[in-house]
Amino acid sequence: MARCCKRKFKGGFHHLALKAADFEKTVKFYTEGLGFKEWISWGEGDGRAVMIDAGNGNYLEIFAGGQNSPKPEGNYIHVAFAAENCDEAIERARKAGAVVTMEPTDVEIKSNPPLQVRIAFCKGPDGEVIEFFQVK
Repeated sequence: MARCCKRKFKGGFHHLALKAADFEKTVKFYTEGLGFKEWISWGEGDGRAVMIDAGNGNYLEIFAGGQNSPKPEGNYIHVAFAAENCDEAIERARKAGAVVTMEPTDVEIKSNPPLQVRIAFCKGPDGEVIEFFQVK
């Protein structure tokens, strides 16, 4: 049994799954481009999948066999990765081929108490929306 599954359910984020049109390109983007580490992988051909450690006990699960056609809009809006330095994270993504849709921006979330953050957005190789989220 995998390490994450040995304890009782306590809630919280574990992973987000993505079906990639170009499996190798997508895995390379997240591992070599963004620096995430492969945790486990299985299967072959369009049945391949990999779980990548995005840090802090959070994973991105990538499945092969996705389509290049436009994807219907769903409930998934974006995945946000914690960043120690938002500017460095978005530059690393840009160099890995991401399309930046929002440059790093300081934002005050009008919460109680207010929260100062720096955020940036880009699109990954399968059109997935990625946010880098830095608490200031």
